[in-house]
Amino acid sequence: MVGIITYGVYIPRFRIKTEEIARVWGANPDDISGGLGVYSKSVPDLDEDTATIAVEAARNALRRRDIDPADIGAVYVGSESHPYAVKPTACTVGEAIGATPNMTAADYEFACKAGTAGIQTCMGLVKSEMIRYGLAIGSDVAQGAPSDALEYTAAAGGAAFLIGRDDPVALLNHTTSFTTDTPDFWRREGQDYPRHGGRFTGEPGYFRHIEGAVRRSFEETGKSPKDYDYAVFHQPNAKFPQKVAKILGFSADQIRPGLVVPRLGNTYSGSSMIGLAATLDVAKAGDRIFVASFGSGAGSDAFDIVVTDAIESDQFSRDAAPSVEKLLENPVYIGYAQYARHKGKIVMQK
Repeated sequence: MVGIITYGVYIPRFRIKTEEIARVWGANPDDISGGLGVYSKSVPDLDEDTATIAVEAARNALRRRDIDPADIGAVYVGSESHPYAVKPTACTVGEAIGATPNMTAADYEFACKAGTAGIQTCMGLVKSEMIRYGLAIGSDVAQGAPSDALEYTAAAGGAAFLIGRDDPVALLNHTTSFTTDTPDFWRREGQDYPRHGGRFTGEPGYFRHIEGAVRRSFEETGKSPKDYDYAVFHQPNAKFPQKVAKILGFSADQIRPGLVVPRLGNTYSGSSMIGLAATLDVAKAGDRIFVASFGSGAGSDAFDIVVTDAIESDQFSRDAAPSVEKLLENPVYIGYAQYARHKGKIVMQK
């Protein structure tokens, strides 16, 4: 069986409160925070980008388990904020963690589900025995134009999952996807910020695709919400995942451990993967987890996951790397001016 061998997360320490963004643009802070259910979001440091976040997440994954990086045969980095338009982030990550040059590597883009697409690719390569381990990463320093609705949630962070066969801490029992050409979100070449079709964001975008992937998964596996201990859904805000969970029959208790968006914001390709990591941080052997990502454009990847005894064994140490909860603690809050500088919205003239 193919599964998660180890995992790691990285979240920048800087945060900005949504009420601070609202103050600058003259919006009602209560309408913003209460409407979105997001009260702060992570902000990259001046020297942090998608590549550095991906490297730190991968290193944290390798700290939890004694894995020879030379055995990693594939590295995929999903993001919509790769530092180069032409120059793969995945090669930088592979080199930084000491992976063998005899590997395949690529950058993925599919809005917020590019990271889970990487997991699916690694599953296929491992199952076919083309590689021993594959590393899938979702990492973003998400963009939002000044005063745009996206600016209140677009955050920074990433998660890395090493996929293989050798005593996985969680089995990836099944995956399925649901994809259509729905233009709810886009950014053309050369544009600094994405645009979004607001009326496509909810029902025809997020809800249709997650519900489609989840219901298809239930049909193929014979499972239902009551068969799972936990569930994680893509988190563009706090309202959408709670609403789709209720529609599908999942309870608030099932999604609570992975619902990190109120303090973190939307980390795009890292969103559902960080939610899964937060759930694995507290899960026990035998627990069953359902995950459904969503990427605008639009598609959803669903996963049926079962935690194994290996997560509590001597060969794996959750404490060797910071948990998601630990990474969310002790934030350094900054004002809008410093945030704008960190995000490149204002640049010092030389």
